[in-house]
Amino acid sequence: MPLTLRSLRALEILDSRGNPTVSVTAEVSDGTIASAHVPSGASTGRHEALELRDGVAGWYGGKGVRRAVANVEGPIAHALVGAPADDLEELDRRMIELDGTANKSRLGANAILGVSCAVARAAARAKGVPLWEHLNASFPGSRTASMPVPMVNILSGGLHAGRNLEFQDFLVIAHGFADTVKALEATVAVHRQAGRLLAEQGCVLTGVADEGGWGPLLASNEKALEVLTQAIERAGYRPREHFTIALDVAASHFYRDGRYELATEDRALSSAEMIELLAAWCARYPVGSIEDGLFEDDWEGWRSMTTRLGRRVQLVGDDFFTTNPQRLRQGCAQGAANAVLVKMNQIGTLSETFEVIEMARKSGYRAVISARSGETEDSFLADLAVASGAGQIKIGSITRSERLAKYNRLLEIERDSGLTRAGWAPPIERE
Repeated sequence: MPLTLRSLRALEILDSRGNPTVSVTAEVSDGTIASAHVPSGASTGRHEALELRDGVAGWYGGKGVRRAVANVEGPIAHALVGAPADDLEELDRRMIELDGTANKSRLGANAILGVSCAVARAAARAKGVPLWEHLNASFPGSRTASMPVPMVNILSGGLHAGRNLEFQDFLVIAHGFADTVKALEATVAVHRQAGRLLAEQGCVLTGVADEGGWGPLLASNEKALEVLTQAIERAGYRPREHFTIALDVAASHFYRDGRYELATEDRALSSAEMIELLAAWCARYPVGSIEDGLFEDDWEGWRSMTTRLGRRVQLVGDDFFTTNPQRLRQGCAQGAANAVLVKMNQIGTLSETFEVIEMARKSGYRAVISARSGETEDSFLADLAVASGAGQIKIGSITRSERLAKYNRLLEIERDSGLTRAGWAPPIERE
């Protein structure tokens, strides 16, 4: 008998920052039940799909999601119950048409994505296959499932750590290891050495940042690169051979009137000066990936940065692309960036998420499957990364349960699937 959707329920739950988010539970016709939780971002681009919030001051300071919950159990359920549960593209299409807006502002991207993911998980369970396998088979594309290389947060600033630094995250890419087991063990060692170095230097910590990394008060943004490079070496590994540093600049959040304001360093830079700063750091430190190095609508600057650095550094668009097929298509046409950060809730459905991943692949762009700063214990992202064959995943640090749930799921998949790990290197070897 065909598998159909029997019911949808939703619930307002809390994410890792204590803010409300949406949980959706789907039941299919054979009685299988599964749930999915929707993440939420702090560093959001203005071109993202709309996360529907209630705006009621007396309930979670206006951040409640009871309207999104009602939309799942009302109009979305009315439109989808009885539909084929294993045709994820058709379900997403119906929700997109039902919403009828460019940014999913009527029903809310959080409501729509919760349904998309919950039904996918329920259908996978009903078929008795792993979620990653069901996802890989459900969407068209020329991809092969593989274990991703982790990009792991070690030091944080920006909106993730009280603006102690302008740059948002300093991460390591654990590419010099044969499997996820060893990559995570080595990354834990680097994280601990970074903490010890900060303590030895008398550094004040603002606390653990949103994604679990250290939140240090440092004299400059560059100082974080020094600490991270030293931590890699003190953990017994070689920069560029075992670990490469990745920067999440999140430049839109300190861009003012055409200038990049580094307030903690008492200076402001033009786009050209910002590019030269990043280029100098790539020469001095083992930096191989830069995310959102410029303002999200600085198209001319992005083209210049790609010309200057794109042949030897992975240049990732997050706020710049917002997992949006139209913006990625424009970037590919203009030669802006060479990689896209993929966040499901930026676009709001699994179908559109896979469309972006496939578009990146066909255009020669890389893709990094990413969590949000406001996460839950749902491990869906790990299966998505494996299914996509993108080869990279950005979850956060190796602390806090909402991050570890996804790393631990990767370990399970690797053990049970026999899938091999994707390779990673900067676009070309340095001269």
